[in-house]
Formats: sequence, structure tokens, C-alpha cells
Amino acid sequence: MSIDDLYLGRAFGIGRDPSSKTGSGWPKRLTGLAVPFLGRYGLVIAFLVLWQAASSFAWVNPSIFPPLDSILAALWQGIASGALLDDIAISLQRSGIAFAAAVLLGIPLGLFMGQVRSIEQALDPLLQFFRQTSPLALYPVFILFLGLGEASKVFVIFWATLFPILLSTIGGVKEVDPKFIEMARTYGAGRLAIFRRVVLPASMPAIFVGLRLSATTALLLLIAAEMIGANKGMGFQVMNAQYNFQIPLMFAAILLLALLGLAANAALVLLQRRLCRWA
Repeated sequence: MSIDDLYLGRAFGIGRDPSSKTGSGWPKRLTGLAVPFLGRYGLVIAFLVLWQAASSFAWVNPSIFPPLDSILAALWQGIASGALLDDIAISLQRSGIAFAAAVLLGIPLGLFMGQVRSIEQALDPLLQFFRQTSPLALYPVFILFLGLGEASKVFVIFWATLFPILLSTIGGVKEVDPKFIEMARTYGAGRLAIFRRVVLPASMPAIFVGLRLSATTALLLLIAAEMIGANKGMGFQVMNAQYNFQIPLMFAAILLLALLGLAANAALVLLQRRLCRWA
């Protein structure tokens, strides 16, 4: 076959394999995308479909388990009217202040305790004792000292979120490979340089584990705190809807809280990937 024949054959599609036509690979690509997606979210989709069918066909009591379309309609109505937006803003403010305070205290204290063994041994029994004490059990104590206002709600969330960050940071510092520190000292690095170049980067994955645990804990304690002595917030909205038997609105508020938790976790995962690319 000459070069001209080969060129004409390619130009007019003569002798071309039918499977190589444009677009013939799309079914395989779609299958390749659908299989991992269904493998990861298949059970979630099946659960939602079962919920919708069970409620629509009255397999369960629709007054207690309303269908998903009613829940989504209540969610949209609450957001469109602005009622849920106010509750979201107040809840995020409370949990955000407590979480930020826990980060500002827990990470520096954990880095210090992880490097100074005598301080860590002296404070560890006290930390373990307070860590095992339920924040909800201490909430009445916080109310006695701080009242039913914002201070007690923020402080109980701060108390619960502090220990995961603090203990994860201490653990991350203690797990730094001593060989890295010795190597840095061999090259003449001082204490500050070792901390900045070795200890802090090596501790970041463990610190982010504590941050993700604390973010989840902040939302959990937020709901409990807002169910006691609050007139605004997502926790109050859940209880108020339950008292008034607005079950779709109650589930809508719970769904919104779950989405907020997923969003916070996803944001921390993205930040971790950006700051810990070496890992």
C-alpha cells in the first residue's frame, strides 16, 4: 500500500475499525464513572428511594416519617422565607466562635506540651479527667456561672471541641520521627528552625484529624446547647418544630445540619490537602 492510498483511506474512513469511531468510547466512559459512584453512594441512594417509597405508599406512618419531597419542600420554604437563614447564621456564629477559640488555644498548647515532656506529664492526668467528663453534664455548671445567655452556650461547645484538638496535636508532636530532628540538628538547625521545618509540618496531619473531630463535635454540642434556653438557632428550630408537630420542618432542619457538617468536613479536607501536599 502506497503512502497516498494510506492517506486517502484515513481521510475517507476506508479500512477504519468501526470501534474507533468518535463517540464509541462514551458508554465505556460512562460505565467507568457510574461504577465507582454507585459503589460509594449506592446504599445512600437506595436508602433515600426506600424512604420515599415507604412514606408515599404508607408502609410507615407518613405523619412520623414524611416523604422526602415534603421535607425538601419544607426546607425550601424555610430558606425562601428567611426563617432558617436566621437560625443558620446564629448557629454558625455560636459554633464558629467556640471552634475558633478551641483552635487558638488547643494547637499552641498542644505543640508546647508535646515538646516539653515534663509539662505534658504534669497536665495529662488533669486533661484525661476533664476529657472523660461529659460536656452536657457540666452544662448546668456553666449555666450557673455564665447564665442562660450566649456565653454558656459558646463555652460548652468550646469545652467539647478543645480536647480533640489538644490531644491530637500532642500526639502528632510526639509521633515525629526523631531521626528527622537529629538530621536537622546535624545540619546546624536551631530549635526554632527545627520547630518550623520539622515538628510543625510533621504534626499537621494529626492536627487536622483533631480539627475534623472538633468540627463534628461543635455541631453536636450546638444542637444540645440550643435545645436548652434558646429562642433562635437550628437546635431550637428542631425542638420547636417537634413541639408544634411540624415534622417535615423538623426533618428539614436535621437535614440542613447534616449538610452543614458535611460542608465543614469537606472544607477541612481541602485545606489539609493544600497544606499537607507532601503527605
